[in-house]
Amino acid sequence: MANFQYSALDAKGEQTTGTVSAASETEAIQQLRAKGLYPTQINEEGKSKGKGKAAPVKTKEKVKAKPSGPKGRTGGRIKPKSLMIFTRQLATLIDSGLPLLRSLTVLEKQEPNPILKSTVSALAENVQGGSTFSESLAQHPKIFNKLYVNMVKAGELGGVLEVVLNRLAEYQEKAQKLKNKIVSAMVYPVIVMFIAVGILVFLMIFIVPKFREMFTSADSDLPLISKIVFGMSEFFLARPLIVPNVVFVFIMFGIGVFLFNLWGRTTGGRKAVDNMKLRMPILGDIQRKSAVSRFSRTLGTLVTSGVPILQALNITRDTAGNVVISQAIEKVHEAVKEGETIVTPLQASGVFPNMVISMVDVGEETGQLPEMLLKVADVYDDEVDNAVTALTSILEPIMIVILALIVGAVVFALFLPLIKMISTMGNQ
Repeated sequence: MANFQYSALDAKGEQTTGTVSAASETEAIQQLRAKGLYPTQINEEGKSKGKGKAAPVKTKEKVKAKPSGPKGRTGGRIKPKSLMIFTRQLATLIDSGLPLLRSLTVLEKQEPNPILKSTVSALAENVQGGSTFSESLAQHPKIFNKLYVNMVKAGELGGVLEVVLNRLAEYQEKAQKLKNKIVSAMVYPVIVMFIAVGILVFLMIFIVPKFREMFTSADSDLPLISKIVFGMSEFFLARPLIVPNVVFVFIMFGIGVFLFNLWGRTTGGRKAVDNMKLRMPILGDIQRKSAVSRFSRTLGTLVTSGVPILQALNITRDTAGNVVISQAIEKVHEAVKEGETIVTPLQASGVFPNMVISMVDVGEETGQLPEMLLKVADVYDDEVDNAVTALTSILEPIMIVILALIVGAVVFALFLPLIKMISTMGNQ
């Protein structure tokens, strides 16, 4: 039996040190895990510090990521789908028995994305130089976020890296699927809106003026709808400045969107925008369910992978994607840090539905909180799917009717005085 000095995190995320007696380093890690501790460094007394089999440890010198691969492009951003495929392939290779370094080398050779290819090359170089995989990932924060790095770190601590990578891949696949559903629901109305605006502008600039010339002598006899349409056409074509009003309107609209985005990046602006998203009719319900699903799946995946609850709540807060949800999670973190349950601050936030609170309460009482959180995520994924399908089926006919009304109103305004003129001539 040998003595091993260790540094570890407890369930509350607090650092603790001590000594444990065990036959091997692996057995020492298992003893610490059984006590609810998560070792960050472990060394046998009387020996120099080295890298343990299952726990990342400090090395004398960390190898910095060096640009490699095509054009040495590292540090850029990549699409979530590319990262998802990389994670799934890496999990499959490691699960098949390939060492981590060999798996990274294989993936580097077949990776078509130049940024990810050079990043994987840098990861392999760092691992070969003595850094842990999680330390290497942390050097590329634009590609691998805190959720990714901490889950990999938990997998290294527990010696179950392939299991954690599989969970990460499943998490990314479900998150991407949910995002695609919401985006696909918004594509149709946005396209119809642009078509309607394009048709309206075309009619106002090219068609309406032709008809306006026909009725120059009959302004007082024109119907109200015709006067409105002709007035809009004159406004669009007027040139009080260098450009026509129609161009000026689009420029001002672009400036307004730009200023709104700038305001949305401020603390108060982002909070107001995120709060507005959750309160929007129809779409707000989808946003809320999507945020609840993201919270439940992230926290459940982290805790299941062995990340301490307080650290998991911090990561979930940072990756929530909504300031209102993030503030609610922050209150949960403070309550858990004081020894309270998760349920009370969740209920006080007013953000989470009663079903979520009830299921989390049952999970805490039965000791199956991670499993219950993942079930909540599955339930709300299905609800978002159903809500998006229903929204799409409702929006399609509504947008068609709106488009028909816009075009129909303009056509009606053009032909109504023409019909009246023909009728008058026939009577004479």
